[in-house]
Amino acid sequence: MSTTTANKSYKSAFIFLTILFFLWGFITVLVDSLVPRLKDVFELSYAKTVLVQFAFFLAFFVFSLPAGYILSKIGYKKGIILGLVTMAVGCLLFYPASSSRMFSVFLIGYFTLAGGITILQVAANPYVALLGSEEGASSRLNLSQAFNSLGTTIAPIIGALFLLSDSVKTSEEIAILSDLEKKNYYISEAATVQKPFLLIAAFIGFLALVFFFVKLPKVIEKTPVGGYAKLLKNKLMLMGALGIFVYVGAEVAIGSFLVNYFMDMKLAAVVADNETMMSIANTIANLFNKTFSGKDPKSLLGVFVVFYWGGAMIGRFIGAYLTKILSPGKVLAIFASLATLMIVISISTSGLVSMWSILAVGLFNSIMFPTIFTLSLEGLGDLKAQASGLLCMAIVGGAVIPFIFGSLIDSVGFKLAFILTLICYAYIAFYGQTKKHLKA
Repeated sequence: MSTTTANKSYKSAFIFLTILFFLWGFITVLVDSLVPRLKDVFELSYAKTVLVQFAFFLAFFVFSLPAGYILSKIGYKKGIILGLVTMAVGCLLFYPASSSRMFSVFLIGYFTLAGGITILQVAANPYVALLGSEEGASSRLNLSQAFNSLGTTIAPIIGALFLLSDSVKTSEEIAILSDLEKKNYYISEAATVQKPFLLIAAFIGFLALVFFFVKLPKVIEKTPVGGYAKLLKNKLMLMGALGIFVYVGAEVAIGSFLVNYFMDMKLAAVVADNETMMSIANTIANLFNKTFSGKDPKSLLGVFVVFYWGGAMIGRFIGAYLTKILSPGKVLAIFASLATLMIVISISTSGLVSMWSILAVGLFNSIMFPTIFTLSLEGLGDLKAQASGLLCMAIVGGAVIPFIFGSLIDSVGFKLAFILTLICYAYIAFYGQTKKHLKA
């Protein structure tokens, strides 16, 4: 294959791999958008509601190492196709789950979906780095991650306008309906969830077909013997894995409960009575030919979640520059400290100040995952691939910490429950300081 042909093939592969980054970012946050709806539909406690995230992120713990083994046997191209097919199956499981109103089937669907995303995570990250010159690897990976953030930014808008936009009846309200009314109500509820995920499944199926024809570079890496045993003795790598665990956990815990947090503070009426806030909400809604009448409080509040995930996208570009001129560990410590400050302000205030301060946490979340990930791999040489698998396993924090957070909300309320996230960001700041001094 000539250099020109190879570059053209790599460029095409990079474009489609970047679409994958966007896709799993979009779907991950779309899961969050379903949380307030599922809580009402199945009348769940906050702790049980977070089982959605638990099933989703548990898959990262279960599938990360097996995914690496599978990819080594069947190749990255077939692995990516396998991941896409697995994701599509997960999306399709939402159809019978919503029709039968079986929460357990929803959990199986999310677990399956996340299993596919895990395979893609393990495959896509090294491939983006390999699609071109070594000097441009970092730039390519940052660009792909920016599109991942674009997906997480768009998802809450779609979720707010299409998954949270109608009224969910309580069990008492359903009890007084006639048999025909109940049937029509359940059909309507099922369709609200079914249609978006059927479309997503179709798109994923299309991508799987595309990747069947896309040419990807063949890379054979030697796996060091006893690598995992060595890594488990590496204190700094383990500290980094814990950093990934608490970061993903805190980010997901906050993102999952933002709408419920705003509802708990009765902010729907505050937003509806504020001309500027309604102008912001309707400007976003108008992009999808929607408007807010004030009758859908969850939808109205849910649209502002876009600023939490959008802040992460903006902060990633800012952080990419800052990490060039400052120690990455120092930047990480500063961002974690500012995230901590925003949470303190939110739980110490009320109204729009509390709302915007907690949304601002997303801005400071931006650089944490890639920075912790990169710092954790420093100096590991041939062990980097295996370390990456362990770090992906640490994403299970997105299952564990939100569940604890939800349990705390049930028992002590939102304001005190946020202390858990303060502990998470305090550790990240500590880790950043540790790496900063070691770097120096």
